[in-house]
Amino acid sequence: MPDSEQSSSSVKAPHKPIAGYYSTETERTSFVRDMFDATGVDYDRIENLLAFGTGQWYRGQALKRAGLQSGMQVLDVGCGTGLVATQAIEIIGSSTLLTGLDPSLGMLQASVLFKQIALIGGKAEHIPFPDNSFDFLSMGYALRHVTDLEKVFREFHRVLKPEGRLCILEITRPETRLGSSLLKTYMRTIVPLLAKAISTTGQTSRLWKYYWDSIEACVPPQTIIQALESVGFSCVRRHRELKIFSEYQAAK
Repeated sequence: MPDSEQSSSSVKAPHKPIAGYYSTETERTSFVRDMFDATGVDYDRIENLLAFGTGQWYRGQALKRAGLQSGMQVLDVGCGTGLVATQAIEIIGSSTLLTGLDPSLGMLQASVLFKQIALIGGKAEHIPFPDNSFDFLSMGYALRHVTDLEKVFREFHRVLKPEGRLCILEITRPETRLGSSLLKTYMRTIVPLLAKAISTTGQTSRLWKYYWDSIEACVPPQTIIQALESVGFSCVRRHRELKIFSEYQAAK
């Protein structure tokens, strides 16, 4: 969707309802939760294929760039199967310092960290922790699935301690038409075909088609930056890798 169709003044959700998946905002939450519940058992294998095996290294580097250090108390929102959380634990030094939050029980149960760390069922819009609880908050590739950007960012700001750090990882549509076309072909055609061949559930192929469709429809990076600044975050910046991996960094 062209950037001109969505602006920071008119957008609450990261993208409008996507035809073929759900038709209203009220359907978004249940659609996303059910989709991830059904595909959690396959998620890590397909993600590893998608990233050509480099995902672990990249996630660790991104967390360090955002300021994650040993001993920090971390909340990983949209924890899923624990891909970001696993790398965070290596940096902070103890699994007891990390809490994972996700609305999908299926994803949490598929996590290698299940029963090893504190995993809480819940949404980014309503984080069940007191103010000033965490030194660092991460979210990996889940921002496109929330219902209200500013509401989520207010919650992030609320539960972070003063001077706490934020790191949001996302895949962003390439700025050039050729780059966007190539990535779309890979993520919406090749990856779903491979997912269909190696997955244990028929929903997995559909998940990765939706993955691209939500990337393509998502608001531009500047809208996300403005939303972070509007709720009080400072030092907001976007770091890019390979022109498609966006790291939104900020401080309370």
